[in-house]
Amino acid sequence: MEQTNQNHILGEEKISKLLVKFSIPCILSLLISALYNIVDQIFVGNSELGYLGNAATGIVFPILIIAQAFAWCIGDGCAAYLSICQGKKDTQNAHRCIGTGITVTLILSVIMLVLCAMWREPLLRLFGASDQTVGMAVDYFIIVLCFLPAFMLMNMMNAVIRADGSPAVSMASMSLGAILNIILDPVFIFVFKWGIAGAAWATVIGQTVSFIVSTLYFFKTKSFHLKKASFVPQFKIFNNALKLGASSFITQMSRVVISLVFYIMLAKYGSLSIYGQDIPISVISIETKVFTIVINIVVGIVLGGQPILGYNIGAGKMNRVRDTYRMILTATLAVGIVSTLVFEICPQVIINIFGSGNNALYTEYAQRTFRIFLSLVIFTCVIKMSSIFFQAVGKPVMAVLSSLTRVIVCCVPLVILIPYVCEINQAGSGINGILFAAPAADLIGMIVAVSLTMHYFRTWEAGESNIPLPVSAGIRPSRKGVIVTIASEHGSCGKRIGQLVAEQIGVACYYKEMTALAAQESGLAQRFISDINENSPELLRSLYLSTNVVQQAITAQEQIIRKIADNGSCVIVGRAADYVLNEYTDVIRVFIYAPREYRIKRVMEMYGDTMDEGRKNIARSDAARAAYYRNISGRTWGEPHGYHLCIDSSCGVDAAANIICDYINQKI
Repeated sequence: MEQTNQNHILGEEKISKLLVKFSIPCILSLLISALYNIVDQIFVGNSELGYLGNAATGIVFPILIIAQAFAWCIGDGCAAYLSICQGKKDTQNAHRCIGTGITVTLILSVIMLVLCAMWREPLLRLFGASDQTVGMAVDYFIIVLCFLPAFMLMNMMNAVIRADGSPAVSMASMSLGAILNIILDPVFIFVFKWGIAGAAWATVIGQTVSFIVSTLYFFKTKSFHLKKASFVPQFKIFNNALKLGASSFITQMSRVVISLVFYIMLAKYGSLSIYGQDIPISVISIETKVFTIVINIVVGIVLGGQPILGYNIGAGKMNRVRDTYRMILTATLAVGIVSTLVFEICPQVIINIFGSGNNALYTEYAQRTFRIFLSLVIFTCVIKMSSIFFQAVGKPVMAVLSSLTRVIVCCVPLVILIPYVCEINQAGSGINGILFAAPAADLIGMIVAVSLTMHYFRTWEAGESNIPLPVSAGIRPSRKGVIVTIASEHGSCGKRIGQLVAEQIGVACYYKEMTALAAQESGLAQRFISDINENSPELLRSLYLSTNVVQQAITAQEQIIRKIADNGSCVIVGRAADYVLNEYTDVIRVFIYAPREYRIKRVMEMYGDTMDEGRKNIARSDAARAAYYRNISGRTWGEPHGYHLCIDSSCGVDAAANIICDYINQKI
């Protein structure tokens, strides 16, 4: 009943009210998270360490992002998997996956700690540490590094806590840590005179407290309960979670790539200019933190809109999808406009917050950086908004294109090329040329994002009308006896064989009816549910299947399959029914296959394909079915040991149906 009411709200309530309700907690949570890294630089920059201290802490930041990328990949993957298990009421796999995630995160954090400690100075120099800053960077890094397991586990566990229905606990954990960091920074830096080490200790104490609060939650979780056995790695289950968390990993690692390239270029061309190596790196590290605040506000707005977009795209309510998009876009543009005005008109106000205002060269380069580097920040906001929007509506290809076009495809080559050209034309100007790489990438990325968005709304047809329900749709009462599930290769006539078996044993056969019933059950569009087996590469399919609305469709379909099975004897074709009914004892699992040439001939007859079209469609369809099955079950589609019967349908559909019926008669 609660889920039904929630769906009604998402589909009927005023969009602006929903957006405010969902977005504000997201924005606050993200801003609190950002405080951890910003606070240190504010207090360090206003200490006697000045911009050199800011450079030292900024150099460490990308390495922490790498650690966070792994933690978020595991955490978001486990969270998505938990949501799937909640829909299935599968508590066993839920606690095993999460326990494995905690174990893997701990092991990974220890490995990273050891490796980073062994190669700390070369690693820091790679990210731009100079002779002046490397000592401070090492002092800060070593302290932070010792508490890396707590940092990674905190990030991993908070994602699971949110998925368990306790976002307030996650926010409280982060808030408490951030507040402690704010309180302890001035005490350790100015009162105790610990310098940059004081900033590090303030950070790790805050992170440790957040970790402790998060850990305590796991003793009283809602939808799963951890045991000692939970922490024994179950890699088959965990593999699915990792695929679901791939989106978070890609996003974070793209930040690392661009940071590394920027820091290398800043160090190279800064040393050839009047500013030296340290001033540009210090300024960029500050700019990154300020930029993060702006982007986090945008991300919070779009994340707040995700459940609204997800439900209505699935329900086929395209007008509400468009209206929600317009409101999110308006809010995003407002954030971008205000940010641009601040950066262009009064950058010094922001610069002064981070100290070092008495250094003329520092001030000069900082002002130039904010005015040039962030001149098109409004475009960046729209690009980020578009990427998350595409994730929300189940379009991972568009999400990846929108996000990575700016960061990797454009920014990386531009930040290498532009300063090179500038330096050739005028010695010492390469350091300024770097600043133009970001707005150039923003412009190109904006064009791509807008083009993709226009294409999406032009071609989206599913929301305009639902596929009519089949006449036979509805769960038909049946006697208890046997349930036959049929999985099949494309073109092997699995559907027809299923129909013949159902006719012979006198029961209903369910195929398209399942999507129709799932649509009725969930309020999602039938076309949308029908399309969750769309063809795409494995990685992109994993991203696609991890989106909320797609998971909702999958869960609805699985619930219908169980309801059908609970109603008595039947034949169910496709949709991984053999796995969904894994715990049912009265199920006969059948896999239908056939030689490729036979299947090509059949699809040519059934669909009017040419031979070449038939070959390609068979390959794509089989790959999609295998990927779908693997993602939701962790098993190999078509593996003989997973079925009671594997039948080559080239013997004839009637013969294949008779073989299945003979087997049923033996079992009954």
